[in-house]
Amino acid sequence: MYDLAIIWDWIAFSVRWLHVITAMAWIGASFFFIALDLGLRPAAQMPKGCHGEEWQVHGGGFYHIQKYLVAPENMPSHLVWHKWQSYMTWVSGAALLMIVYWVGGELFLIDPSKMDLSLWQAILISGGSLTIGWLAYDQLCKSPLGERPTVLMLVLFGILVFMSWAYNQIFTGRAALLHLGAFTATIMTANVFFQIMPNQRIVVKDLQEGRKPDPKYGKIAKLRSTHNNYLTLPVVFLMLSNHYPLAFATEYSWIIASLIFLTGVTIRHYFNTMHATGKGPHWTWAVTVLLMVVIAWLSTARAGETYDEASTRDLTRYEQQFAAAPGFEEATNVVIGNCSMCHAREPSWTNILWAPKGVYLETPADIARHAEQIYVQAGLSEAMPPPNAIEMDAEARASIVAWVRAAKRATEVAQVSN
Repeated sequence: MYDLAIIWDWIAFSVRWLHVITAMAWIGASFFFIALDLGLRPAAQMPKGCHGEEWQVHGGGFYHIQKYLVAPENMPSHLVWHKWQSYMTWVSGAALLMIVYWVGGELFLIDPSKMDLSLWQAILISGGSLTIGWLAYDQLCKSPLGERPTVLMLVLFGILVFMSWAYNQIFTGRAALLHLGAFTATIMTANVFFQIMPNQRIVVKDLQEGRKPDPKYGKIAKLRSTHNNYLTLPVVFLMLSNHYPLAFATEYSWIIASLIFLTGVTIRHYFNTMHATGKGPHWTWAVTVLLMVVIAWLSTARAGETYDEASTRDLTRYEQQFAAAPGFEEATNVVIGNCSMCHAREPSWTNILWAPKGVYLETPADIARHAEQIYVQAGLSEAMPPPNAIEMDAEARASIVAWVRAAKRATEVAQVSN
């Protein structure tokens, strides 16, 4: 019995859950410390070396927080290091990338209409681009541009725009935006792992051994932390984008992603200023709304194969194993009759502009390509189609299950024979 799809979906769901939990912890801690740092105020009778303090109330208790620019006269024996949130967010995100876009690369990563890649080539580009991106960014920060933060931020934005365009020339629209998010998140976590934390350890060690810390380490950490601050919100958008074809299934998805980085700047600038001064610059919201209006307009542009192109193109090797299986014709008729009114390049269902999740189910090639998703969503479960849209009977669902299982059995037999 072919139930590996169920197991794999639950593995993906569990890892995604972990990724969301750790991301919430990382982003929450980051936002808290940014607000805390910008809200510190000088006060009378502060301890020697204390830069500022703040009183907060939460959960029925009062908290008195003090910040030392270097360190207190007597170093505490216990320090809480906020690092695991960043590391586990990246690790869980990398695992999810491998599960969804590497193992499922034939479906979610490779777009034959853009570039004819084998699975291993696509995976190499996927993983390699993340590594190269960090190395290039790190060298820029260590170059003379590191002394000119504004210019460096503009260069970084230019790199992100280029990567947005480049990913869109290679991968599916969904994978392109997700990879841009992973590219950015890798830079953020690497900042913590390779720069912020090691430099902080050097400072702590110097203090513990009675040496005066070099202020350059704090300056380095400040630069990298500032970048992380402004990149956080765009990364969240890009990680959510795979659920919204309006973001990724358009000709201008790479421009949409680029503009999202600008909204990250405007939104964070408002809150950073508000935390520091008690009043934020309201013009930033006007700019943000204007950018989102442009993004919404760009999202209406069509992209990808037309129906005629999709119905005449050759099937990929992945698709052929399902198209050649017994029961494919019957399953195709079932899917087209029950699903294609929404899952079409130009949906006929009222108020649907794009096919849900960007999944098209209107040609035999489409159905073969999405066989495993159809199997889980409309065969084993009754998740699709929505019950208030169309009632799909048990016999129709059984035909889908029989077809996919037959395809899997045939594949297993072929592998044993070889």
